[in-house]
Amino acid sequence: MSELTTNKTINSSRRAFMATSGKLGAALITTSLGAGAFAKTKLKQSTSITELSASSLSKAIKSRQVSCVEVMQAYLSRIEKYNPIYNAIVSLRDSDELLAQAKTADAALAKGEYHGWMHGMPHAVKDLSDVTGIVTTSGSPILKSNLAKADTIFVERLRKQGAIFIGKTNVPEFGLGSQSYNSVFGVTRNAYNPALCAGGSSGGAASALALQLLPVADGSDMMGSLRNPAAYNNVIGFRPSQGRVPYKDKNGFYQQLGYEGSMGRNVEDTRLLLETMAGYDARVPLSLRDSLAASRPANLSEFKVGWMGDYDGHLEMEPGILDMCTSALSGLNGEGLVVEDCIPNYDFNRLWQTWLTLRHWTIAGGAKGLYDNPKFRALMKPEAVWEIEGGLDITGLEVYKAGMARTDWYNSLSTLFSKYDFLALPSAQVFAFDADLHWPKKINQKSMESYHHWMEVVVGGTLSGCPVINLPVGFDAKGRAMGIQVMAPMGEDAKLLDFAAAYEAKTDYLSIRPSLS
Repeated sequence: MSELTTNKTINSSRRAFMATSGKLGAALITTSLGAGAFAKTKLKQSTSITELSASSLSKAIKSRQVSCVEVMQAYLSRIEKYNPIYNAIVSLRDSDELLAQAKTADAALAKGEYHGWMHGMPHAVKDLSDVTGIVTTSGSPILKSNLAKADTIFVERLRKQGAIFIGKTNVPEFGLGSQSYNSVFGVTRNAYNPALCAGGSSGGAASALALQLLPVADGSDMMGSLRNPAAYNNVIGFRPSQGRVPYKDKNGFYQQLGYEGSMGRNVEDTRLLLETMAGYDARVPLSLRDSLAASRPANLSEFKVGWMGDYDGHLEMEPGILDMCTSALSGLNGEGLVVEDCIPNYDFNRLWQTWLTLRHWTIAGGAKGLYDNPKFRALMKPEAVWEIEGGLDITGLEVYKAGMARTDWYNSLSTLFSKYDFLALPSAQVFAFDADLHWPKKINQKSMESYHHWMEVVVGGTLSGCPVINLPVGFDAKGRAMGIQVMAPMGEDAKLLDFAAAYEAKTDYLSIRPSLS
């Protein structure tokens, strides 16, 4: 086939794609527009490219139904329009440079070079992880000029799949707290209501994803940081099994509280990104060697869920949350899903104290070097100082006892898993709150003893080391989204994703996208 015939075939395929995908047509700026023209031209185009799921977009790029330059233009245009309001993406790279990278990706495709499912797709990494040549501030003024010299492990893997890194997603300072504000970039706002917070610490990622500023997003989770913002922004957030995604830490044999995971506007996209991020790495001694099983169609009638609710009244819950979660589950009874109330045989006050000990100790170990510098300490938010100081006097014996308590918790859940496929409870104890509020001081008139006490509901999932996913349960009368945490036994990430896909197929919560002015 001649080059002319090949180009005619590709152009015909692209025209068909633009007609069927819904609104691209003449409104789309064509690939002939150079990088300099983008900088000078106010883009006026439909958002149909950004509406595509990541998996659909990937296929469209691979088949050359849409060019990488068109994709980059569409996303940069949307970022230009909405990011000033929501502040989800930070450290955005120069548009000329990004369009040049997209043009290079198109040239590679023209030569038959395909790098992977993320070929030419724009991606912004959570601002706690390193991307070569982009600053990693961790939301701290101390690190505002911290230019990364190498990629973190999962970023290496995304780069090999062809991703183009456009910037970072916003976080709370050092990732501490489920409210993504900091003194470097400001506060990230909820995709469904910019007056409300986006959650955290993957707040920028979740908001950007829901706003269609990114096709897919990575995040990390120590205390619900993939689950809470996913619930607040009506997207999927997946915290994988301990060791599933290799997390390179200076303390590679201990640090097992926080690690990276994936987020998506649907389960398929979430799974695709997780498969790219996951897998053994020799630099991380506790990373898992097994791979995720292939997805399979599943029926909800195959599964039995244990509903843990508010731990029999132990957790304070804002009115409406429990009702939304139980209604979402009971609405699937007709699909054969079995849901029963259950509760772990465990002292939940002991669980909270275990959490405080291990969290304080871990954070103090990682941040004490900065804390010891009076100049840096003065720049830290009070909550960060409190965390570090809480860990300075913890003894080795206390850490050892906390480890035993964590093991007891794991065993209590294992007992329940002998009866249930999954365990579930709400993803948050309060709905998304005012974006100007740092954290809720009370729930139902009960005072919260710390900046993260209001997120106690996520501690059990973290300390279990088991995979946990946030699934949407809809919106309350005020239009605030909420989600449910579903937990599977250790290592059964694939089974949990199969369940999530079956849940998504029988609900329509994810089809409700933000209405933006």
